[in-house]
Amino acid sequence: MGWVEHRVEPLSKYIPKATYPFVMSGIKVVVSALIPLLLLGAYALISAMIDYSAVWFQLIGRLIGFWAVGSLLLRLLKESLTRDLFQVTAQHGGTLYRWARLALLYALFGVAAYWTAEVFEIHEDVLALLRFAISVSVTVVLLILHLNKKSFISFLPTRPIRSYMQFRRFLERYYFPLLFVSFLAALLWCVGYRALGRLVLIKIWFTGAAFVLIMLLYYTLQRFLSNWFQRLDHTDENARMFVNALKSILKYATIAATLIIGLNMFGLLNPLQRIMSFPIFHLGETTVTFWLIVIAILSLLAIFSVSRLAQSYFDYKLYPTFGIDPGLGYALNTIFKLIVLGIGILFALNILGINLRFFLVFTGAIGIGVGLGLQDIAANVISGFTIIFGGKIRKGDWVEVGSMFGEVTDIFLRATKVRSRDNIEYLVPNSHIIPNTMVNYSLSSPLIRIELPVGVSYKADPRQVEKILLAVAENEPLVDKTHIPAVRFVEYADNSINFELLVWINVRKTPRRLVRSNLYFVIFEELAKAGIEIPFPQRDIHIRSKVDPA
Repeated sequence: MGWVEHRVEPLSKYIPKATYPFVMSGIKVVVSALIPLLLLGAYALISAMIDYSAVWFQLIGRLIGFWAVGSLLLRLLKESLTRDLFQVTAQHGGTLYRWARLALLYALFGVAAYWTAEVFEIHEDVLALLRFAISVSVTVVLLILHLNKKSFISFLPTRPIRSYMQFRRFLERYYFPLLFVSFLAALLWCVGYRALGRLVLIKIWFTGAAFVLIMLLYYTLQRFLSNWFQRLDHTDENARMFVNALKSILKYATIAATLIIGLNMFGLLNPLQRIMSFPIFHLGETTVTFWLIVIAILSLLAIFSVSRLAQSYFDYKLYPTFGIDPGLGYALNTIFKLIVLGIGILFALNILGINLRFFLVFTGAIGIGVGLGLQDIAANVISGFTIIFGGKIRKGDWVEVGSMFGEVTDIFLRATKVRSRDNIEYLVPNSHIIPNTMVNYSLSSPLIRIELPVGVSYKADPRQVEKILLAVAENEPLVDKTHIPAVRFVEYADNSINFELLVWINVRKTPRRLVRSNLYFVIFEELAKAGIEIPFPQRDIHIRSKVDPA
């Protein structure tokens, strides 16, 4: 295979360093079976050109195909177990390869010999004896291969997953009893009890292998999501919510798959379904069972999880790509959530087999309840729809209601949640928002203007004060640079001449009090450097003495 490495080596600069060994091994696997693959292609071409159906000719085709498969498998075993492609094969890979190669070669030659005996029409009893001998001998070879407990256990890497590690410890403890039961099941299959042998083997090994694969896949995907999130902006809330939604779906899917595999392993899935299929209640001619309720609830949870994932993806990727405003995006997500909710409920009702005419009566009862005593709730819900679809108040807007100022973080059907700069959250009933006046500082634009009153001594030069104030505003990073700051000469007061510094800020990102504080600090320092006095109210008292007339 040296010439293969020499030919492929120029391509190594185009292949990632971590991937190159796997690519090289894959090429070697294909090249090792090149001769039988070419022969198989030639055989297929000859078969297509001539109509010849002799049994020996068909046997040649089967043997060539078997040769190609065997060559691929043998080379694949060698590359995966002896080339240090995987960390788990470093210690015991060579030992396992020697025994696995022996077992595979023995099985290949045994099957080829059996096919050849069938073609030469050997007596059926001899064929049965040959089949039995090959099956038992392959079973014994596989038993000898699996007696190397440490080698096989080393293929199960340690992972910080509690259920997986418990399974690994269980396998380490009961490895040989399980191997003995598997050997007996294989012997039963060889002597004719194929259904029983297959059942035991599948229950023990295929189920266990599926459980291990699910746990390792879960751990790999979990680590991938965590590493991917580490590369993202940690301040991006939408990215964090999208990753959390992916992790939740991955977690629930893993739990569901593990439960199904576990129940199936012990043969409890179908009995459990029959036990839980007892009737709970009747709706007309429809019988609702506990099993149907469980399936409907699980279906709803799955639909809601997918809906949450889709909404987080829209916020993270779709809306920013198309330049959709966060407030409009929230309204679109609300519409999408309500549509998915309706579809989920209809799907769950269809699973339960409930006729939708029943809900016409239920809707009438709700209407009567609203008319009698749920006016406030109905008013809040209707106002909630008005706010969501009206577009005047959106998620992310900065609003002021009375003395409360904050950011709209959520709009529910009954109330709107507003969070202040002090991280205090207020729930404002929607019915109180619609009829009253609410100041929305970011309805059309998040930029607002703030005024800073400044008073200086009458001895100061107004133009110099103006220059100082403008310089301070231009050097403040929190001040918006798209609008030019301005200074207004306001009045001649009793003790000072008063100015107003006018600056613009992004109210979504910048607290007004923080900007005022920063500017006042610097203004005080700059005025002091310039020798300009900041006066304070004072009153002069003149005492006049009284002259004695005498």
